[in-house]
Amino acid sequence: MSRIGKKPVSLPGGVTASVDGQEIKVKGPKGELSHVLVDHVIAKMGDGGIEIGMVEDTKDSRAMWGMSRTLVANLVTGVTEGFSKTLEINGVGYRAAMKGQTLQLQLGFSHDVDFAIPKGIE
Repeated sequence: MSRIGKKPVSLPGGVTASVDGQEIKVKGPKGELSHVLVDHVIAKMGDGGIEIGMVEDTKDSRAMWGMSRTLVANLVTGVTEGFSKTLEINGVGYRAAMKGQTLQLQLGFSHDVDFAIPKGIE
């Protein structure tokens, strides 16, 4: 049995979820996300949250069970806390700075590297 897959995905306050066949939709304070599960697993709403189970006990189903549960847990994390990525720059003379909606990187090239920040990213 999958130690990860058998745990239900708990829904914190302010988060709602719906299961429609293989599609799971999660709504929260930071938006709405959805995911379509693979055919090897099924999802249902339970008392503890969203429960993920196997359609049949095969090697492929067991492999997808824990992964699917983690993907659904990531949906809940995305609508509650959001995601972040930390950039670490090591070395003398390397810099990063925000100039409006542009990330300006000085990475040792003869020119600065400007990266436009997409909408929805802070």
